[in-house]
Amino acid sequence: MATEVHREVHEQRESARPPLIGPGHNFATVTDKISALALSRPTSRRWWLGFGFSFALVMLLLLAISHLLVRGVGIWGINVPVAWGFAIVNFVWWIGIGHAGTLISAILLLLHQQWRTSINRFAEAMTLFAVACAGLFPLLHMGRPWYGYWLVPYPNTMQLWPQFRSPLVWDVFAVTTYLLVSLMFWYVGLVPDMATLRDRSTHRMGRIVYGVLAMGWRGSARHWQRYEAAYTLLAGLAAPLVVSVHTVVSFDFAVAILPGWHSTVFPPYFVAGAIFSGFAMVLTLVIPIRALYGLHDFITARHLQNMGKILLATGLMVAYGYLMEAFAAVYSGNPYERYVQVNRMIGPYALMYWALIACNIVTPQLLWFRAVRASPVALFGVAMVVNVGMWLERYVIVVVSLHRDYLPSSWGMYSGTIWDWATFLGTIGLFLSLVFLFIRFMPVISIFEMRTLLPEAKVKEELP
Repeated sequence: MATEVHREVHEQRESARPPLIGPGHNFATVTDKISALALSRPTSRRWWLGFGFSFALVMLLLLAISHLLVRGVGIWGINVPVAWGFAIVNFVWWIGIGHAGTLISAILLLLHQQWRTSINRFAEAMTLFAVACAGLFPLLHMGRPWYGYWLVPYPNTMQLWPQFRSPLVWDVFAVTTYLLVSLMFWYVGLVPDMATLRDRSTHRMGRIVYGVLAMGWRGSARHWQRYEAAYTLLAGLAAPLVVSVHTVVSFDFAVAILPGWHSTVFPPYFVAGAIFSGFAMVLTLVIPIRALYGLHDFITARHLQNMGKILLATGLMVAYGYLMEAFAAVYSGNPYERYVQVNRMIGPYALMYWALIACNIVTPQLLWFRAVRASPVALFGVAMVVNVGMWLERYVIVVVSLHRDYLPSSWGMYSGTIWDWATFLGTIGLFLSLVFLFIRFMPVISIFEMRTLLPEAKVKEELP
């Protein structure tokens, strides 16, 4: 009897929820509307302006890299006390942004959360683009990127092997594994949609390209059985990477003996921060694309509400990490740890520290209000502030912990040069250029997964 009552209550709650997909759609309209973005819809002037601006930033990135290879890392602002600058700050920031894709696609898939369907394709693509940007910085920071292959353990006559006790070597394995698994997971999810674009394309070149990417997909029962098995298996492989990859990135700092870095709170703190910044970037991309392409029926208010709630929850985790970091510094009794914490608050970089507190702790508290979560403009503003705040957090962790050593004679200041900023802005241009190309030539929303939600949406629409 109790089970039946619980089932009735659950059904009433589900029927009261807003649908995952807007009313008035059937299989044909869903397929037509999503595939038209890549096939039949003309390229708008706004797309050309956005892509042109992003591509100009890519050219700036190529100029900065060329100048770096000619002149060396001396063009950056790094010095003796602050040997890690913008390169490592941006590396950790981009890796964190790429985590939301795996979380939305893999973990929410395994938990059977259907609201992920409209945004998982954005998140998966964002993961790949962010990891591509992140991978540039460790190579450039080496100063001689043509020796980057030394970090790969390959058989060679000189018996040169990487130092496996170094967390920088762990980064190579963790990030490479994350990139490969995310790429396979993203591509496997695209296969049925590539077949749809292949069959609907009116150009011979489009049919050839999409046909190759579809890998002979015909939609048979055998194909679907193997697809679902492969997709679930890759989701199971990708789920632990959400925790492991950014944990390994945090080891770059946590295994060091430097005050401000040597902390056991860093692994969970970095993972929560990565999901926090990743969801902020998903909102930053989804909200403008939803408005510009009229995707309100597919990316509904419920999707924005759920992402706002997750942003609030992970923001509280990050705030707890800040509190524990300060508590550990005071409670440890180590005068050097205490000094680093006090130096962050009232030292020469205090403005950046309090700015990150305002961005990452104070601003997300607006998400407690339903009106803020229901407003796309307000959500976009909060997400942009969080993106800035998470970059400031990485800057404070890296630079402020380094700029004052044990000896006052070793103290120094750091600031990024014009080439630091050019490289950073160039990677933002690379990220946006890849996003624009993805929007133009790929289905931005999973067609076949949206079609599976139609029966549920139809039932909710017919409920009294």
